[in-house]
Amino acid sequence: MPVAALAGFLVVVLAAGLLVAGQFVPGGDEGTDGGTCEAGTGAPSGSAPQTSADLSDVQRQTAATIIGVAKGMAVPPRGWVVALATAMQESQMGTVGMDVAVDHDSLGVFQQRPSQGWGSPEQVRDPVYATRTFLQRLLAVPGWDAMPVTQAAQIVQRSAFPNAYAKWETLANSLVTDLAGVTGAIQECRPAADTGPGPAASLPPGVARTAIEFATAETGKPYVWGATGPDSYDCSGLMLRAYQRAGIVLPRVSRDQYNAGAHVPVEQAQPGDLLFWAYDESDPDTIHHVAMYLGNGQMMEAQQTGVPLGTRAVRFDEGELLPLATRPGTGTDPT
Repeated sequence: MPVAALAGFLVVVLAAGLLVAGQFVPGGDEGTDGGTCEAGTGAPSGSAPQTSADLSDVQRQTAATIIGVAKGMAVPPRGWVVALATAMQESQMGTVGMDVAVDHDSLGVFQQRPSQGWGSPEQVRDPVYATRTFLQRLLAVPGWDAMPVTQAAQIVQRSAFPNAYAKWETLANSLVTDLAGVTGAIQECRPAADTGPGPAASLPPGVARTAIEFATAETGKPYVWGATGPDSYDCSGLMLRAYQRAGIVLPRVSRDQYNAGAHVPVEQAQPGDLLFWAYDESDPDTIHHVAMYLGNGQMMEAQQTGVPLGTRAVRFDEGELLPLATRPGTGTDPT
């Protein structure tokens, strides 16, 4: 089938609803819960588009083509979000730099450069070819599906503005829902202060277990301040990697991790919840340590220099322990 005809076919099929897919979660399972939580997902500012309704017909068609190609390649919806955010940043979803290069010899939806081995000028101008090539390179990145969207995009694109993709993540996630009916390709972490009243939601099945299994498997490795693995960790680095393995992207440092989910009283902590220690127990801004609750009065931590990673008993009344634990990636149920 000619490339142009294939692009049209994919758009028509998608519009007909035949490309609606179940949500993919890390590990290749399908389901309605889980997904990947981006703590601190970027959002466009001002009058920038945030949903498909804010886009032009050309932009919506380009987005539909990207999703159609990705679905045809069996790429999980998280990859669709990475591609859509990239396309919005690089070409405003197929409306800038398609035929005439605006930077060096960059052309097409993803501003791919023929001189850098992306294909001929004719090929990179074609949205189907450009999308397929982008996704092939994305899939070749080890661990891309556990990275923040902007990091995965940057590894493929090597942009001079590596953080620029973040502001389009909300739009990209919305497009996946609006155009393909797939929800939760990225679940944005809701800070505890914004979640409202009500009981904390439980983590999706398997998420806490995956995080706990990763963390406890690192037992015996050395504590190194600022390390995030794989050979050594500090306290928040271990939590970062454990929940990254489970599909939840936490902030880097413990003070920010405190706000990356719903808060629950420490006495009600469930396995996988994060416990925090602060110099002033009434002030989260003084947090200096984080650990993972395992249940039955036990926790996993990277404690300090000279102490290997490991488990220990925890008392909920011990000094400097904050009265609230954090359930990563969850909000609260409305009352």
